[in-house]
Amino acid sequence: MNSHSIRDAGRLCCLVTMSLVVGLFFSEWRVHVAEASSMAQQLDYHFDGTISREVLENYLDRSVTMAYFLVTGTPERNRQYPYREDDVRLIKNIGAKFIGRAIYRWGGESRLNEPGFWTDAKTLIDRVHSFDPDVIFQGCLFEIITRDVDLVKIPSWVFAEFGLPVESKTFSYDAMLNKDGKLVNHWGRSSVPDVTRLETQLWFYYLAGSYINLGCEALHLGQVRLIGMADPDLRQWSALSARIRAHAKTHARRHLVLLDAHEPTWGMIVDGVSLLDFNSFPMRIKEVPEKPYEAVLQVGHLDAMYTKSKGCISPSGWRCESLPYLVEFDNYGRSRNTNVADTTSIFVWGWDEISWFSLQRETYRNTWLEYAYNWIKETDPNGHLQMPVSRMISCPNETLGSYRANTKSPACPIGYSQEETIKKIWSNARK
Repeated sequence: MNSHSIRDAGRLCCLVTMSLVVGLFFSEWRVHVAEASSMAQQLDYHFDGTISREVLENYLDRSVTMAYFLVTGTPERNRQYPYREDDVRLIKNIGAKFIGRAIYRWGGESRLNEPGFWTDAKTLIDRVHSFDPDVIFQGCLFEIITRDVDLVKIPSWVFAEFGLPVESKTFSYDAMLNKDGKLVNHWGRSSVPDVTRLETQLWFYYLAGSYINLGCEALHLGQVRLIGMADPDLRQWSALSARIRAHAKTHARRHLVLLDAHEPTWGMIVDGVSLLDFNSFPMRIKEVPEKPYEAVLQVGHLDAMYTKSKGCISPSGWRCESLPYLVEFDNYGRSRNTNVADTTSIFVWGWDEISWFSLQRETYRNTWLEYAYNWIKETDPNGHLQMPVSRMISCPNETLGSYRANTKSPACPIGYSQEETIKKIWSNARK
C-alpha cells in the first residue's frame, strides 16, 4: 500500500469514528430531550374551579418572571423590542408553565386605552396556548397610581358589580388617595392607592377583570400592606379578593384565578383562610463581603421568607402547615454606594437583586441559579424559585435596560444565556 493509500485509509477511519461519535451524541441528546419532555408530560397541570396543592406546586416549579411579555402596543414600541419571537421560542424550549408579571402598567395607566394593548396581548396568549394550553399568564395590580389614571374610562360592568349607577366617567386619582395623606406622593409624583377607598376597589376590580377576560389565570397584588395601609384586619382586601374570585369563577379559562402578593408578614390570612393561593417575596440575597460580588441565601437574612410562610386553609380548601411560596429576583433600583457590601441592606453589592445577577459572569450566573434552586429545595420544600427570564435592571448595560435569559444569538443579541441552564435544572429536578 503506498503512502497516499495509507493517508486515505486514515482519513476514512477518522471520518467513520467522527460519524459514530456525532451519531452517539445526537442519539444521547434525543434521549435527554425525550426524557425531559416525558417528565413534563407526566406532571399534572389540570385544575378547574379549584386547584390541588400538587398541581399548584407543579406550576410554581416551572415558573418564570417574564415582565411585560404580553405588553406590545404601537408599531414604534414594537420596533424598540424586536425579539418577542425569540421569547415565544424560549417558553416552548424550556417548558415554562407559569409566566409571571406578563402584563401590567407601572404608571402610564392611559396605555390601557390603546386597543393594541389588549389585542396584541390576546394574540400572544393564543400563540403560546396553541402549543401548550396549560400555560398560566399572570397580570399585576400594583401599589401605584398616577394622574394618568384620570384618563381611563370606567366600564359599565365595573359599576354593575358594585351596584352603582352606570355613568360616563373616568377613574379619579384623588378619590383613591388615603384621606389622612398616608403614602401620598410615595413614589415621587405618584401615590399608593388606599384599598379602603371605593375608587381604589373599582380600579383594582377593573384591572383584575380585564386581565382575567384577556386570558390571565393569575394575578399578583403587589405590596398589599402598603395598599392596605388603613385595612389592618384585611376586611377590605377580603371583600375585594372575593369579588375578583367570583369574576374568575364565571370568566376565567378554568374558572379560577391564582392570587399572590408580596406579604411582609408571610401570610394574608382572615379567620384561618388565606386570601392568597400562594405567597411571594424577593429572594433577599446576602453578600459575602470577603468574596467581592459573590452572594448566598440564608434563613433569617433580613425579612427573607424561607421557613416562615404561614399555615392556613388555602382558597381551594386544603390545609397546610406552610403555604407554598415563590421567591424571585426583585428589582428596586440601586443604593448610593454601588459595588460595596452591606449585609444590613436589601441591596446586593449596592444593586437590586436582578441587577446584581446580571452583572455577574455568565458561568457564575449559571452556577448560582443551580445553587439557589437546590438550596431552596433543601432548606424549605414549601419554597419555589421563580426563574429570571426577563426583568428591568438598573445597572449600566447595553441590553435595553433589561436582563433576559434568552440564549444570545442573532435572534436575540441582548440575551444573557441562562435559558439552557434553566431547562437543565428543571429537567434534572426529582419528582
